[in-house]
Amino acid sequence: MYKTVDASRIQISQLMLPSHSNFSGKIHGGYVLNLMDQIAFACASKHSGAYCVTASVDTVDFINPIEVGELVTMKASVNYVGKTSMVIGIRVESEHIQTGEIKHCNSSYFTMVAKDENSHPTEVPGLILNDKVEVKRFLKALTRIKTKRQRQAEFDSTSFSLQNYLKELEGYRVKIELPENQE
Repeated sequence: MYKTVDASRIQISQLMLPSHSNFSGKIHGGYVLNLMDQIAFACASKHSGAYCVTASVDTVDFINPIEVGELVTMKASVNYVGKTSMVIGIRVESEHIQTGEIKHCNSSYFTMVAKDENSHPTEVPGLILNDKVEVKRFLKALTRIKTKRQRQAEFDSTSFSLQNYLKELEGYRVKIELPENQE
C-alpha cells in the first residue's frame, strides 16, 4: 500500500499564552518541542494507521523567538518512509496577529517508528511523491540518514583512534589533558 504525502499532512495553530513563556518572556523552547512532538506523532500515525513513537529528533535550531500573544502554526508532512520508520518534517512559524508579520521560527525532522498492538515495529505504507518539492525532501532525508549512519559507524568502530582526530581540535577553545595511557 502507498499513500500520498498530502494524505497525512497536518497543520495546527495555537495562540501563545503567558503560561508558555520562560523567564525572559519568550515562549519556552521546551514547550515548542512538545508541540512539535505532538504534531509529528499525529502526522506519522495518520500515515501509518498505527501508534507511533519518537525514535530521534534531528537538529532543532531556534531561528527566531516566539512572543506571548503570537499565533504559532506548525506544518508537518511525511518526508521519508523506511520499512517501519518515517521522517516527519516540521516547520514552525509565528504570526503577530495585529500586524500579520510571519516569522519562520524553526524546522526539524522527527524520526517516528510505527508500533503494533504488542509494541513491536510494524510496516508502514510506502510514499507517493507527486511534486518536485516532495522528491527533494525525500532525497534530502536519504542524505541525512546516510550521513548519520556513516558518522555513527566511524565513531562506534573498534578501530576508532583519537589520535586521528586531535589535529581537528586545533583552533578551538579546548585543552586536551589526557593521561599518558588513554587513547
